[in-house]
Amino acid sequence: MTSTTSGPVLVPVLGDQLSTTLASLRGRAKDDTVILLMEVWDEATYVKHHKQKIALIFSAMRHFADELRAEGWRVDYTRLTDAENAGSFTGEVARAVERHAPRSIHVVEAGEWRVQQAIEEWPDKFPCPIEILPDDRFLCSIPEFRDWAGTRKTYRMENFYREMRKKTGLLMDGDAPVGGEWNLDHDNREPPKGAMDAPKRPTFAPDATTQEVIDLVAEKFPDHFGTLDNFGWPVTREQAEAAADAFFAERIEKFGPYQDAMVHGQDDLWHSMLSTSLNLGLLDPLELCRRAEQAHRDGTAPLNSVEGFIRQIIGWREYVRGFYWHFMPGLESDNALDAQRPLPEFYWTGETDMRCLADCVRSTHDDAHAHHIQRLMVLGNFALLAGIRPREVQDWFLAVYADAYEWVELPNVSGMVLYADGGKLASKPYAASGNYINRMSNYCKECRYSVSKKTGEGACPFNPLYWHFMDRHRDRLESNHRIGRIYATWDRMGEEKQREYLDSAEAFLTTLEPAKEGWARG
Repeated sequence: MTSTTSGPVLVPVLGDQLSTTLASLRGRAKDDTVILLMEVWDEATYVKHHKQKIALIFSAMRHFADELRAEGWRVDYTRLTDAENAGSFTGEVARAVERHAPRSIHVVEAGEWRVQQAIEEWPDKFPCPIEILPDDRFLCSIPEFRDWAGTRKTYRMENFYREMRKKTGLLMDGDAPVGGEWNLDHDNREPPKGAMDAPKRPTFAPDATTQEVIDLVAEKFPDHFGTLDNFGWPVTREQAEAAADAFFAERIEKFGPYQDAMVHGQDDLWHSMLSTSLNLGLLDPLELCRRAEQAHRDGTAPLNSVEGFIRQIIGWREYVRGFYWHFMPGLESDNALDAQRPLPEFYWTGETDMRCLADCVRSTHDDAHAHHIQRLMVLGNFALLAGIRPREVQDWFLAVYADAYEWVELPNVSGMVLYADGGKLASKPYAASGNYINRMSNYCKECRYSVSKKTGEGACPFNPLYWHFMDRHRDRLESNHRIGRIYATWDRMGEEKQREYLDSAEAFLTTLEPAKEGWARG
């Protein structure tokens, strides 16, 4: 479409694009550009996001707008409570077009499918050209991932990760990986030992801007999950960099060995806690990886910790983003295991005698955070074993975590957690009995249930649920080379023992109260 005006270039910036190096801003003249930031109801409520998540994004947006203005940019900012707020990105861009009569609109592609579909309709809605730019904050473009995926029958992160190591040169010694191995995950599975007194992550007291947003969220979203009492997330680039400094100074050394460990009441351990800042755009992923690499070269961090950290970013983070766009639409409706049980109420209330689940829900409620093994092997594992509907689990994970955006949440939950995609992302279901949780945590020591008891009253529910899951999906899973041999163990039990497991699982499942309507979606 040819523009009929000589107005400025309008640059809409979405709430997870808070970077001054954004492709739509690069090379733009400040006196010829209007940057549009929008707080809109649709984005705050398409699922009922955790209160801290909404506060984090709105506060970070307002601080980013202030940063841009201080640098001389012209910023048009829509607040949630503005009287004429249209409630959607498209509606707010339409109002900005009326105000500024731009000669063109430059926007970076959205992170989420539904938002991108709306953006792709803009050329038919607005009287000026629309330029949609790739989001080159990611190291692998969407077309590049599609070329890599090609006609593969299996999609494995490890193969992708090695290509990304070669592309970036991170931890490479010529064509070979530093240390001789690509993946040191085998060194990163230490169970908790002793007191595990990890240094506390830095938190940031709300300033006037953040407090204003916290008050807004408390007023406008009172029925959303979570509390605002503990809010301390980084909301500016400066704060995010301070959080990164603290991680590299205090926690990266033990990040690797204990990244799978779980300790009751110690929610952060040695995790970086940087994913919220990464996913907002406050931190640069490649820069973080180079800092980690330098820490190894300087002798301040072991190779297994550094490799594990880098793999999470240029391996897993980049991989799930590419996977999401490769398989959308459709990924959100996958249900290969035909799971039909409703999400239990305790995912929202935390009211369960299973100490591991109660602690993970508490952390999620209080801080909008639980680390990846708590998400995968406790909260996710239970949903997998119990056969919870994928869409309800997806909505829950998307709503409750401060770092959750659909591009990263959906592949993790559908593919990694629930095996709902039928094995495209993960080579096997990540199903585990109580033994895994007992080995990797201290949850079981004071739990009402006994992890050593396999069936009957007082047995850890994960134990019978594990075999119930394996039995009902035998036709699909027995041929899986990674877990097929488990069925030999099942068969050796004999019919009476098998029946004890199945009856115990069924008895427990009948006790689950389904969540009330309206928790995740109004």
